[in-house]
Amino acid sequence: MGWFWADTPKVPVAPHPTTPGAAIPPGCPMHESSQASPAVPAAGPANTEIPSNCPMSKDSPFYSAPKFANAGTPQPAAAPQKSSTLSKLNPLNYMFASISQERAPNQTVDLPVDRELSSIPRGDSEGNWEYPSPQQMYNAMLRKGHTDTPQDAVESMVAVHNFLNEGAWTEIVGWERTFAKGLSEGWDKCRRGEENLAFELAKAEMMGTVDEASEPRLIRFQGRPKELSPKAQIFQALGWAYPSKFETNPPFDRHDWFVQRQTPSGPKEVRYVIDYYSGPPEPTGEPVFYLDIRPALDSPTAAVERMMRWGGDVWWRASGGCSARAWSRSRLPLNLVKAILVIQCLSPLLCTLDRHGPGVPRF
Repeated sequence: MGWFWADTPKVPVAPHPTTPGAAIPPGCPMHESSQASPAVPAAGPANTEIPSNCPMSKDSPFYSAPKFANAGTPQPAAAPQKSSTLSKLNPLNYMFASISQERAPNQTVDLPVDRELSSIPRGDSEGNWEYPSPQQMYNAMLRKGHTDTPQDAVESMVAVHNFLNEGAWTEIVGWERTFAKGLSEGWDKCRRGEENLAFELAKAEMMGTVDEASEPRLIRFQGRPKELSPKAQIFQALGWAYPSKFETNPPFDRHDWFVQRQTPSGPKEVRYVIDYYSGPPEPTGEPVFYLDIRPALDSPTAAVERMMRWGGDVWWRASGGCSARAWSRSRLPLNLVKAILVIQCLSPLLCTLDRHGPGVPRF
């Protein structure tokens, strides 16, 4: 998908309309006297001004620049326009518009060409985004200069790539379902802490009470692996000052996702910043990744949303809500035991039925 360019068609110059009875100024080059032959203009300065009401004036819409070259003089051919690198990029993902599915030179491993459909809805059309095939991923990495990519690991790389994108979108959907209907409703959900917020979102998902018409859509995205976000820069500075508490490796990748939010007043574009961190591997050798996802500080509303998510959890813990919930959970097994004991004590009485009518206990 590139930019289309076209030459502007040349429109023939229309004759100058004159008002009947209107006097033509004597300085106009189109002024001719039917009784006298036109006089040869005397040599004068080149910047002689022409009256503004003359069709040959530069202020007139019918003005056309004079041509000093002879009609028979061949004009030099226009140099062919070279397409820039930006014109070859897809504006939706800032990648090359077309990535080949053909086998690369010197490729020794057969890679699948099937593309997996994601769960992320597109913002420019109906349907969902498609992930690249392993063959496309390998060709794209070669195009970027990563010639040392092991061919037998490309399929695993695609699987991890798709898994991380699905997790990132799930987190973004949680943000959108919390704040799409306004800050007031968002605070009602955030003030009970992150744990209860996650529970409410999962409950709405399981019960099918999510409004499908208000679900977000991904408009476009951009990879910026060489640019640290402001938050990542702050963490790196804290790690340098306090290595025992904040020391961490910089994120290995960064994405900016532009999401279409369905608000009560209409669609709105919201930019999300995603920092990808790698953690220590599992004992089984599986890699571990951490994703830091939040709305970009492009507006005061985004700043308030981030403050609500953080401040709501702090408020819930400081007000004792977290402790009260933990206490109720610790009391739950004892209450359950009491209920079981009561049922066991009443079971002989409930199960002893009168011969004259079922369901009536006999005393």
